[in-house]
Amino acid sequence: MRTFLLHLSLAATILAVRTFAQQPSSARQTEARPRARDLGLAFGLYEPGPKNAITDVPGVLVGQVTLIEGENVRTGVTAIRPHPGNLFQDKVAGAVFAYNAFGKLVGSTQVTELGQIETPIVLTNTLSVFDAASAVAHWTVAEPGNKNVPRSNALVGETNDGWLNDIRGFHVKVSDVLGAINQANDGPVAEGTVGAGTGTVAFGWKGGIGTSSRRLPAQGSGDMLANPDAKNDVGFTIGVLVQTNFGGRLTIAGFPIWKELQPQQTSSLEPPAPLNSADGSCMIVIATDAPLDARQLRRLAARAILGMARVGSTGSSGSGDYVIAFSTTNRIAQDATRTKPLALPSEDALSPLFEAAIDATEEAIVNSLLRATTVYGFEGHHADALPLARLRQLIRAR
Repeated sequence: MRTFLLHLSLAATILAVRTFAQQPSSARQTEARPRARDLGLAFGLYEPGPKNAITDVPGVLVGQVTLIEGENVRTGVTAIRPHPGNLFQDKVAGAVFAYNAFGKLVGSTQVTELGQIETPIVLTNTLSVFDAASAVAHWTVAEPGNKNVPRSNALVGETNDGWLNDIRGFHVKVSDVLGAINQANDGPVAEGTVGAGTGTVAFGWKGGIGTSSRRLPAQGSGDMLANPDAKNDVGFTIGVLVQTNFGGRLTIAGFPIWKELQPQQTSSLEPPAPLNSADGSCMIVIATDAPLDARQLRRLAARAILGMARVGSTGSSGSGDYVIAFSTTNRIAQDATRTKPLALPSEDALSPLFEAAIDATEEAIVNSLLRATTVYGFEGHHADALPLARLRQLIRAR
């Protein structure tokens, strides 16, 4: 029997059935996994939104489909919708920053050229990118109001989950991509071993999906430092979602975890995993309600890589690291007569947004590791979750 888990949110998980069989042991969770703030870890100056998720940015929706089938399939789909309306007819300003373009990000060249995003952003595994792009195109042209639309610039990214997943089996189907898009909602976002993060590995540990957000005070960071009460006067929001599958030397809140805690190979029969390799990939999606244009969004996207650096990424040759950023309030109508002028913030006003994006990226990556569960998958390979008891000891001792 093959089953898949459709994760709508952290609080609501729906089990759907493709065929009939027993749920594999790797899908069981025996320990409640914390987020960073549950361990007393906070990152940066600004406070998170109420969900501490990308869905704290008004209008942003996330949907996920997790595929756990038999002993070898550990993969899935994560979809981010910048707003719940017709994205082709009401595009958002967007940008792509490729820190190291060793990967596949379908649709990125048109985003770079036009500064617009016109479809949901979909994340999946490397070999399923092209099937997912086809699914997004089908979804777009079928949207009400798109009867005569002759094109669709699907924006689909990936990381390679081939250590835990039978990636050559092309198990992600059109229905999985459509399910993630159609069930996207603005609730809490499931993290860890879910969606496009089901089969990913980060720093040798089980990686996955992570998210975080920041709410900036209307006065800006300088005023907040001078007046702590300014945090109650909320300005713009930044939200980040990551798919972690990269490596380096794991560092959490400045503590070099890698010096004290390393993944262990538990069986001499298991082939050696690239546990300490820095190769892999990281996909980062940034949403904001600040009215930025494409040029400013690219500047914002570039700062997210500093969040990766803080957790210990060494930027290896084989790590495909991309950032997608969009503004929910800078809309570009397909019908040019409906497009309205927009007042952009000054360049100096971007600095607090840069800082918030860095901090939220760092926390999202840590959340992806903390929330992930141990997974056994393809050909008996496995990736352990970060051991919480030892991690708590290290955090208390720092």
